[in-house]
Amino acid sequence: MLTLLSMFYYICLRRRSRSGTRGEALNSRRAVESGQRAVLPVSVEVEQYAKEVLDFSSHYGSENSMSYTMWNLAGVPNVYPSSGDFTQTAVFRTYGKWWEQCASAPLPFRRTPEGFNSQDYIELGFEEPVYPTAVEVFETYYPGAIVQILACSHNPFSQNPATDVRWEVLWSGEPTKVLTPHARQFSPKIKHINFPTNLLRLEVNSSLLDYYTELDAVILRGVKERTMLALYKIPHIDISDLSDSEEELCDAGGPFTHQRTGNGYFDKLPYELIQLILSHLTLPDLCRLAQTCKLLHQHCCDPLQYTQLSLQPYWARLNDASLGHLQSRCTLLQRLNLSWTGNRGAFTLTGFSSFLKACGQSLVCLELSCCHFLNEARLEVISQACPGLQELNLSSCDRLHPQAFTHISKLTHLRRLVLYRTKIEQTAILSILTFCVELRHLNLGSCVRIDDYDVVASMLAARCRSLCSLDLWRCRNLTDRGLNELVSGCRMLEELDLGWCPTLQSSTGCFQQLARSLPRLRKLFLTANRTVCDSDIEELAAWCPSLQHLDILGTRLVGAASLKKLLQACPKLLLLDISFCSQIDMRVVQELSSLFPNVFIKKSFTQ
Repeated sequence: MLTLLSMFYYICLRRRSRSGTRGEALNSRRAVESGQRAVLPVSVEVEQYAKEVLDFSSHYGSENSMSYTMWNLAGVPNVYPSSGDFTQTAVFRTYGKWWEQCASAPLPFRRTPEGFNSQDYIELGFEEPVYPTAVEVFETYYPGAIVQILACSHNPFSQNPATDVRWEVLWSGEPTKVLTPHARQFSPKIKHINFPTNLLRLEVNSSLLDYYTELDAVILRGVKERTMLALYKIPHIDISDLSDSEEELCDAGGPFTHQRTGNGYFDKLPYELIQLILSHLTLPDLCRLAQTCKLLHQHCCDPLQYTQLSLQPYWARLNDASLGHLQSRCTLLQRLNLSWTGNRGAFTLTGFSSFLKACGQSLVCLELSCCHFLNEARLEVISQACPGLQELNLSSCDRLHPQAFTHISKLTHLRRLVLYRTKIEQTAILSILTFCVELRHLNLGSCVRIDDYDVVASMLAARCRSLCSLDLWRCRNLTDRGLNELVSGCRMLEELDLGWCPTLQSSTGCFQQLARSLPRLRKLFLTANRTVCDSDIEELAAWCPSLQHLDILGTRLVGAASLKKLLQACPKLLLLDISFCSQIDMRVVQELSSLFPNVFIKKSFTQ
């Protein structure tokens, strides 16, 4: 394979050399190496903080407040240079590998490029378009999550519709684990681009961090006029320009010097073995290899290579033409990830509908997180073209009209449904629960338009008795009555997120009833419920031996004795968050950590 690719590269160089282009390229390279550049008058550097938060994939905070929300990234720093856990910062929803280890986590997609590390993002608009010279990010707690910074050619404040939108990577790196959780000013060396921008995108990966990363502000530095002409560009080699003339092949030497009678050793390999080899290539490499010869084109276009397809890593370059190019290859497609794609007019209704109608018949998993091109018509297409769909992720599709969600009820085989940060309303979710009785995983986190979660809980208990995980993060009106019905009817629950649900009160006995009813429980979030007490913890210790993740951040009524009893009774416990628990100081944390070294006990701080 390496010999074949080397051959094509050699032919390219010969072709460029004959046309004189390679000589131009060498001269350009010499010009670059010698530092030759044309200097224009020096422009004054502009420094500006983010004017507006335009889009983001998740946040820890609520849709109805400013605490821990992405909107805190607009404007000047609120916290920096202080370090610690502050509500005035921007915080993403997850950290570490805890969420990936849960039963509700989707299976990873094959062929995801090694260089694609992004898990979350935020897009920021600035007042004036500039040619960037520096980007500075104020990280105030557990830094190291930023893995990519991009700039966009589109002005988000322009009244004209987005056309020919172009994204350029200013900086890219690996996720890191900084030795100290303290504040820092992150300013990587960025690439110079040839267009002005006032739209930046930060992409993050928090998987190596021990706790939530917190961002305080972003500065964009740049000049309004370019200070120098662009360096000469070295012509890129386009594989479509290759000539397969005998003269070039013979001049290249090697096994291709003799007359070709076939495909060499490839003719001797079993079809299945070649397919297995190609299954390790990324999607762009597969498309490039398809252009080398007829045999490899046949292999690279085989629908069996496209039973799983993740287009999320290529979100910035996809459009209708991309889907059209892949359409004939994806007739056996089973799992499709379009998260982050299609925005700013990249996908039209016609292009998206044509692709799904051709490729959706066998689809069982569809990831559409942060796809703002979705509307009611497109959801209707999904419901019609994908009758066997079992997993649907609409996380942070917050621009979908509430009426659009009624089409989901037609997908009666759904087993996993993610509606985090959507505008779904009570009528639609009740309709979905009426018809989608096979649900195993349901995420309604931050769905603020649902009027009565007690009714939803009652419907879940009646219709979805095999439910395995339920996320009700920041639901504002679930009471003990609804929770008691839920745990009585859905006794198979392994994960339950009740974080920031202020209407639940321990005095009603609802948490003790929860512990007695859910013996399979592995993950429980009671975040920011200040009424959780020692008796609740003791009930969990007695009835939930499989518990692995417990978050009781913010409670004032839990002491060291009940926590020790829990740690002794739950040998599988991996994560215990007791941040802002007033009865638990750092001395107790250190003592418990020494007794139970396999448990990550989290205790955040403010400086």
